[in-house]
Amino acid sequence: MTIDRNPTRTWTPRTLAAQALGRVDEASRAIVPPVHIATTYLRDPDNQYRSGNIYGRPDNETVREAEAVIAALEGAAAAMVLGSGMSAATAVFLALAPGDHVVVPQTMYWWLRNWLLGDATRWGLRVEVVDTGDLDAVRAAMRPGETKLVWIETPSNPLWSLTDIAGVAAIAHAAGAAVTVDSTCATPMLTRPLEHGADIVLHAATKYLNGHSDVIAGALATARTDQLWERIRRNRSTLGQILGPLEAYLLIRGMRTFPLRVMAACASAMALAERLSGHPAVAEVLYPGLPGHPGHAIARRQMQGGFGGMLSIRVRDGEGAAIAAAARVELWKRATSLGGVESLIEHRASMEGEGSPCPPDLLRLSTGIEDPDDLFADLDRALRGANS
Repeated sequence: MTIDRNPTRTWTPRTLAAQALGRVDEASRAIVPPVHIATTYLRDPDNQYRSGNIYGRPDNETVREAEAVIAALEGAAAAMVLGSGMSAATAVFLALAPGDHVVVPQTMYWWLRNWLLGDATRWGLRVEVVDTGDLDAVRAAMRPGETKLVWIETPSNPLWSLTDIAGVAAIAHAAGAAVTVDSTCATPMLTRPLEHGADIVLHAATKYLNGHSDVIAGALATARTDQLWERIRRNRSTLGQILGPLEAYLLIRGMRTFPLRVMAACASAMALAERLSGHPAVAEVLYPGLPGHPGHAIARRQMQGGFGGMLSIRVRDGEGAAIAAAARVELWKRATSLGGVESLIEHRASMEGEGSPCPPDLLRLSTGIEDPDDLFADLDRALRGANS
């Protein structure tokens, strides 16, 4: 593998992504690298594995290439890809020990929240849910010597609240805890959490990094290859939380255009947020790019180049009107997920079910790369109750 990591170069994330670090296949000189699908590798005559490849579960060149691109985008010491966003998230918690205390946010990825408050507690983790946007609440939750991890999701999905990464990191580190940031919605184009003091960054790579709704993948990037990181890596191999080489190849292909997709989605989301703010059928727009958003100042400090491609709206006439509006759209697709080239709309409370912190009148919007005027016209018609 030929990957130029010349530290004297100051390439931007956009350039790093576009060239996938500039790899050229040594055998063919192809600028599109081959997919390595081998599950086993030849030993040397003296029974050693000097290639570094032993078996396909932990060892794959295509997977390593995807990891190298993500590490470069995040400015990380190392990265690893896993079979899904959930497998990446649970890998971090499973690297802790029964009895360890962890602090997690009130608003976070719903399936991870359910796992933490269910299976993880039965396994022995002590999980405390706090408003991580409130630094005093985070400080009060710390148990020095017992708290091992603070988990942040910012902006949080689907309410789009902001957490001060540097502020939480300072509090957590003083208590001896590590900080992991779910930065799926921000992406490394907008926020690089390691630069704000985080220890590990998580991405549901299914979303913006891949961006074509055809790969399930997760990714982690670390500020340092410490004992926690090595436990995560060992667990990935032992528990089989791997990503296949074909998926890794598609992820690399998706990452080559992800800066352009993110910039288009951010521009559309900002335009929609501004136009929907005055819409007669909309009671509230939740988007950190709006000056009136309570986390706008933090967003301006942590997010460079845009405020994300996601927003939520609260429909003035309540849950029934929200569900009806989602049923009337034509261009927007009623589907779960985010970060793809197509724009998606979802009545999130229906998806999350009982116990969801999501208001029943809320519609979550993931903007794609379509014309924002077309996206607004479709939403406007749906919200006003107009037929096709």
